[in-house]
Amino acid sequence: MRPQSIGLACALLGAVGFSFKAVLVKAAYRYGVDPETLLALRMLYSLPLFLLMAYTARNAAEPITPSDWRALLVLGVLGYYGSSYLDFLGLRHISAALERLILFVYPTIVVLYGAWRVRRAPARPTLIALALCYAGVALVVTHDVRAGSGNVLIGGTLVFASAICYAAYLLGAARILTRLGSTRVAAWATMVACAAALLQFVLLRPPGLALAQPWQVHGLSAAMAVFSTVLPIWLVSEAIRRLGAGPTAMIGSLGPPITMLMAWLLLGEALGALQLLGAALVIGGVRMVAAAEAVIPASATAKLARS
Repeated sequence: MRPQSIGLACALLGAVGFSFKAVLVKAAYRYGVDPETLLALRMLYSLPLFLLMAYTARNAAEPITPSDWRALLVLGVLGYYGSSYLDFLGLRHISAALERLILFVYPTIVVLYGAWRVRRAPARPTLIALALCYAGVALVVTHDVRAGSGNVLIGGTLVFASAICYAAYLLGAARILTRLGSTRVAAWATMVACAAALLQFVLLRPPGLALAQPWQVHGLSAAMAVFSTVLPIWLVSEAIRRLGAGPTAMIGSLGPPITMLMAWLLLGEALGALQLLGAALVIGGVRMVAAAEAVIPASATAKLARS
């Protein structure tokens, strides 16, 4: 098989893996597990794999300096633990499809922050793209509100806060990602997040609660760790190496429709014309923003560490 074909397969499988996370979380919630316990289990099952990832990258040319360790600590708490916890909280209230659409707008948050920082409004094409993107989210939110599927406003706000945390991570991680490489940043920052999630669990829940969960919760958590956390990180890393950041990001834009389809098939979530139109507007708007503002390479590289 040609290297380009392998890269395309890696990018597509990585997009499927990341998209599957919300479906696994929603499935686990059906067994009565709470977000703190589920997040702790996901991190617990991910930890050995990220330790292995960090070990394989131990001979990298650039050493990790004390300032790098401080940055990794902040990035791990903000971009991995904080973003993941808010996302898990939000998924108790909204559909997996809406969650993926809201998270997908994180490049627009990066662009808006950049415009605020320089005190200059975005260019007209960017404003049009932003309007399309958020109109698409509004369409799906309106559909879910009318369908009475959970407390959509609370859940949507929590997931949007998760997207803000991830956008903040992108803004803070650019320098360290370039110097240390995405594999090491993902491995060490995620281990920080693992420690934070496990500490939270120990402080808030009885020690035996995690082990007392049904076997289905453990199985879904392990699947989340392998197929929606560690494996997609490696797959997208390979895709970027073989294809480049731009094509990989384009394939990654298939994430929202993949989530919609899997949630429809596996969770019985609604899938109608209004949701498909909303997804098309969001994907089109984000891609227009990425092209206009040249944020595709950054967002694709940082996607290696997606929560």
